[in-house]
Amino acid sequence: MDTNFRTSSSLLQLRSSFCFSPSLSSSKLRLSKSKRLNFVQHRLVIKNSSGFDEDCSFDGFSVKPNKLFMQEAIGAEYGEGFETFRLDGPLKVDVDFLNDRLQEGFLKRIRYAMKPDEAYGLIFSWDDVVANTRALKLNAWKQLALEEGKEIPPEADAQKLMLYASADHVLHKVRILRWETIESEVDRLKSRLSQIYYDNLPKLRKPMEGLEEWLDAVSTAHIPCAVVSSLDRRNMVDALERIGLKKYFQAIISEEDGMESIAHRFLSAAVKLDRKPSKCVVFEDDPRGITAAHNCTMMAVALIGSHPAYDLGQADLAVGSFNELSVINLRRLFANKGSTFMDRQKQIIEKTPPKRKLTVDTIF
Repeated sequence: MDTNFRTSSSLLQLRSSFCFSPSLSSSKLRLSKSKRLNFVQHRLVIKNSSGFDEDCSFDGFSVKPNKLFMQEAIGAEYGEGFETFRLDGPLKVDVDFLNDRLQEGFLKRIRYAMKPDEAYGLIFSWDDVVANTRALKLNAWKQLALEEGKEIPPEADAQKLMLYASADHVLHKVRILRWETIESEVDRLKSRLSQIYYDNLPKLRKPMEGLEEWLDAVSTAHIPCAVVSSLDRRNMVDALERIGLKKYFQAIISEEDGMESIAHRFLSAAVKLDRKPSKCVVFEDDPRGITAAHNCTMMAVALIGSHPAYDLGQADLAVGSFNELSVINLRRLFANKGSTFMDRQKQIIEKTPPKRKLTVDTIF
């Protein structure tokens, strides 16, 4: 019982670096005058040195994040995680660390034994899984081309690169767009491309087919859900409210979380959901996202559409739409080798017995 207490207390410190609970009493959060002064001075130093205000503006002008048209790294190829900060200093968080520290306590093990579905955590990618953003991205490229007096190549391969490759790569490769882009104009074009995407984002009014029914089913089973995206939090929340899905997500991973790879976003979502990575299921449409999920010891369910089924063969389950899913599918994902079969284990090498040497006595 003492071990469980120590584990839960260390987890409390870890989660506090990811989120701030408004339910805490003000008396517990009251800082001394000197600490408050140092905290304010620290924030002023950051603001003055970088030029950014609290509302993510630069010298009074609104700045949009530019990760929308970037190809993020997969991450966690060797189980590495990210670095978070606590009051006592930085803390390195990796896959093994989270699988160990997020182990269920005694009471939770009893609860999950009676209600096994609640032990899972579901993580959804925003792009082409929660909402169809392919049309938004392609229209952003088309509007940019119209403003610049250029044309978009009709070839399917070129348009696929525009959707999934980084804007920097697309603009630099003349063979893709056939634009003669000056190096000094690349940053301006990328910023304008992101701005067009954000301007058109309010036009997104409905989620992917069958997603709302699926989320309603997992909500009834009390399975927590998270959504990960490169959008900033304000636009992410507004978009979820417009399509009517915000009530289903207990955690949102956005640009402000500062994750550097796809795998890091998934690990951050696991922490916010209070589920160890090996008990999480990622819903993705991209082979790179599926690889990131497996690097985090998570299960991966692929949504066929953006990529053909043969490109998603590494997924644990591939479906054409969310209408094909039921809660029993989640149980079957973990049914083959028990609930811990995705946990990292040491390889057991069986020693073969030594061969018996033949002698004259054994022959006769």
